[in-house]
Amino acid sequence: MPRVLVLAVLAGLFALSPGAMASVPVYGPMLEGFDYPFELQTLDLHSQRQDLRMRYMDVRPAQPNGRVLVLLHGKNFCGATWEDLARAMSDAGYRVVIPDQIGFCKSDKPGRYQYSLHQLAANTHALTQALGLERIVLGGHSMGGMLAMRYALMYPQQLERLVLINPIGLEDWLAKGVPYRTPDEWFARELKTTAAGIRRYQRATYYDGQWKPEYDRWVEMLAGMYAGDGRETVAWHQALTAEMLTTQPVIHEIDRLRVPTTLLIGEKDNTALGKDAAPPEIAKTLGDYPRLAREAAARIPDAMLVLFDDLGHSPHVQAPERFHRELLQQLAAD
Repeated sequence: MPRVLVLAVLAGLFALSPGAMASVPVYGPMLEGFDYPFELQTLDLHSQRQDLRMRYMDVRPAQPNGRVLVLLHGKNFCGATWEDLARAMSDAGYRVVIPDQIGFCKSDKPGRYQYSLHQLAANTHALTQALGLERIVLGGHSMGGMLAMRYALMYPQQLERLVLINPIGLEDWLAKGVPYRTPDEWFARELKTTAAGIRRYQRATYYDGQWKPEYDRWVEMLAGMYAGDGRETVAWHQALTAEMLTTQPVIHEIDRLRVPTTLLIGEKDNTALGKDAAPPEIAKTLGDYPRLAREAAARIPDAMLVLFDDLGHSPHVQAPERFHRELLQQLAAD
């Protein structure tokens, strides 16, 4: 059985920023106008009979400890969201590699692409091979956690540890009664995306109803991709990947993980894709992270579960210093 560490610390009192944002910057479908915290590099990737550009950051420490951390972003996130964690890990001696997945953020959004977690994992593996990374710690948040589990099943020999930060997909939503949405239905929904809606959702799900002014940057980053002429391009790729996530559950295979695994879970999270379309009696049972995290940790051999009882879906953003200390402590034990 995994050890369970519950971190019970009083939540801070965060003031809400006044009102909705008056305007949203137009960043373009590849976040052309949004500055990343570290130098962007490009992997030229040949995938599905086309040449694509996968953008990534490679943060080198001043005093290397010989270890490499690869961080995978979530569906409503980008590589830039890892800024604080990347700085903390680099200061501790880790080389930190942060890709934007194909279809997301600053990477290419091809006119045709069959999305699967297997394909995104293969793309990420191609990046690590191009960089000569033989052994890595793989971390993933939200969708990135779901992707990291698939990567660990495909390339277990490369991983020294798997770190899952509030991963989605700890339950099979369709099997539990969430109605299937076609890509066209997801697309229609994505076209309704607004900054106000993003902010409302993030406040309720990512930060347990709390808000800090610095969170507005991540709202603007996401909303800015939907602004301007690239709106339909972004919405379509978000639709395709939403369908991917609902139809490709990894949870049924986690018993096969053979990599030491740390789950870092904000217990105030309630994320579940498609919950808004589920019947009320089903919707209220979904996204129960305290239960889902414990069940997942019990099924993963060699798992360590760390619970933040006062944090939501993005504990590394909501309480960065506390999160960094805990992650460094976990990795130091290896």
